[in-house]
Amino acid sequence: MTPEPTPGLLLAGGLARRMGGGDKPMKTIGGRSILDRVIARLGPQCDRLLLNANGDPQRFASFGLPVVADSVKDFPGPLAGILAGLDWIAAHRPDVTWMLSAAADCPFLPRDLVTRLHQARIEGHSRIAIAASGGQTHPVIGLWSVTLRDDLRHTLEVENFHAVGRWTARYDPAVVSWPTEPLDPFFNANTVDDIAEAERLATLDDN
Repeated sequence: MTPEPTPGLLLAGGLARRMGGGDKPMKTIGGRSILDRVIARLGPQCDRLLLNANGDPQRFASFGLPVVADSVKDFPGPLAGILAGLDWIAAHRPDVTWMLSAAADCPFLPRDLVTRLHQARIEGHSRIAIAASGGQTHPVIGLWSVTLRDDLRHTLEVENFHAVGRWTARYDPAVVSWPTEPLDPFFNANTVDDIAEAERLATLDDN
């Protein structure tokens, strides 16, 4: 159980240039789309899921999730998607104070992601908690206080600043690390070769 209701935002706004275009989360691994695997992993941890994606939202209609597009123009990156999610929550779930974000191309996300991030932000009195593995932080996979919404909008629209890791560093985020054996739970499929590796890793995963 998480300490409080936590919607999950799946970030699918990338343009998949290294795969020749298209939506990375729609690629299949072991006969299932990556997005289907992400939903199966995060659905039990979050009180609802929504998807950040740009373009025609109907391409994701079969998943039955609300689709929120970036409100900041020119695809400025994951921070714009996070802002879109925070704006949606402020409008539709004013009772909620925290949001999880996760990359929609990470098929092996940990089952204790939300619980451990909440624990870390409580212990650290932090407004952001982010995931790490193998000595590397993954700032797009994190827990965000909805109170950051105005700060984030100013960062994107006034400062024109888009670097996720450097922005989160302003708030001294809590960092939670996961082991990378038998697989890195934050492995993401960015290239055609990554899809082949994900097929192998899927045999080690119990999703």
